[in-house]
Amino acid sequence: MPDSSHRRIRILHVDDEPDFADLAGTFLERDDDRFTVETATSADEGLESVDDRPPDCVVSDYNMPGMNGIEFLQAVRVEYPDLPFILFTGKGSEAVASDAISAGVTDYLSSRRESRPLGRE
Repeated sequence: MPDSSHRRIRILHVDDEPDFADLAGTFLERDDDRFTVETATSADEGLESVDDRPPDCVVSDYNMPGMNGIEFLQAVRVEYPDLPFILFTGKGSEAVASDAISAGVTDYLSSRRESRPLGRE
């Protein structure tokens, strides 16, 4: 019987900043040798990739030109309602989180880039 603990996990990372997408992919692949990360630099390219060969998980930026991450999520959900989808944003807000949850996101991660004193929002 094959050892499922070493099954490859294909992750599609969609981000309009190719350098960031490549760097994130490198970190993920170093973190777990089961991860294989493919990148797409637009939601349209991501949809093509998902349709050609569905990954095991999608990680998508929220703020992208043309189609934002929630619109991309909604398009993916039409054909792949159970595909794990993680929305990542540098400018998170309660409204974006609420929209993501309503659209069926698996998880929502916000990376606040601005510096704030502890205890102050």
